[in-house]
Order: sequence, then C-alpha cells, then structure tokens
Amino acid sequence: MFERFTKDARAVVLGAVDHAERSRAAMVDEEHLLLALLDREASRAAFALDALGLAERRGSVERALAEARRRGGLSRADAEALSGLGIDLTEIVFRVEEAHGVGALESGRKNGREDGKGNGKKGKGGRWAGHRPFASGAKELLTQSLRVALAHRDRHIGDEHLLLAFTARPGVAAEVLADHGVTYAAVERVLWGGEGQAKAG
Repeated sequence: MFERFTKDARAVVLGAVDHAERSRAAMVDEEHLLLALLDREASRAAFALDALGLAERRGSVERALAEARRRGGLSRADAEALSGLGIDLTEIVFRVEEAHGVGALESGRKNGREDGKGNGKKGKGGRWAGHRPFASGAKELLTQSLRVALAHRDRHIGDEHLLLAFTARPGVAAEVLADHGVTYAAVERVLWGGEGQAKAG
C-alpha cells in the first residue's frame, strides 16, 4: 500500500516514526501520525488545517493528546461510558499516579528500554534506534486512508486522505480534532467545496 502514498503522505509516515523515536515509544501509534500530519507545510492537509484554524492551535492539540495519554489513551467518550458504570476514571488516574508517578498509565513508553528487556540501541542524539512497528490503530488508520482515497476515486493516497481518515474513525485523535473544529465534513468542505464523496467507512 505504501507505494500508493504521495510524497506528502510518505513524509507523514516517516515523520510519525521520528515522533515515536523522540518520545521513546515502543510502537508508532495514531498520535505520532497526527503530530507528523500537523508538521506538514504546503500540502493539501496543511491547507485544510490552516483554513480550519488549527495551524495556530497546535499547542492546544498537543495538550489534549497528552491528557488522553494520562488517561491511558482513553477518549472522553470512553471515560463517559465508564462513568455510566460507576467508574470514575479521574479518580483512578489520580490514585495510580499517586502510587506510581505522573504518566504511569501512558501506554507504549518503555522509559528508554526499546523492548522492555534493555535490548534497544542508542542512536544519534541519545535516542533509542531500531525498528518500531506500527500499532494496530495506526495500521487501521492507514487502511482507512486507502478507503477514503478510493471513495474520492483517487489513485494515490495523499496526506489529505490521512486527515480525513483521522476524522472518520472514533477515538482520541478524532475527538481532539473535532474539539478544534476539524471534522470530516469541514475538511471535505475546505478541500472539495462541499462536493466530497460520502464518508468512507
């Protein structure tokens, strides 16, 4: 599938790997892909994000993603569902962090150990180098971007299709983007003037 990616979409994927390396994450996840997408300039996705006012609010997006990481990667919708069962996620986070430190529920971090056994190797700049696999959510997002491209009858997957895939899937990334006014319909309106295809599912 990677051969169908445009230069901009490939840059997002490679940028996500770099974000994962810098954060010492064991795997490349959706958050890394979103951060790499926000890094893009002069691309279709960058144009859409700028038009929707997200370009100057990156800090707010990063804070929302960090807060979701503190909740163990659960979205607000997940927290509300747990609340309906009488489980207070805020209290759980507080108690876990009280016992184990801030960020104890963050997933995918190995505290400098690549595989949990100390087999990672330090690369340039003191970062842990090595192959980082893509988490299942990240793989599903890339597959969703193909569906979006096909729904638009596009032969290649651009970073705009990655952006639409984020907004089409439930989860933290879609929630954070929607909180900042970036929804599937809004992106379609900016890029295709409201004449976009039906939502690819």
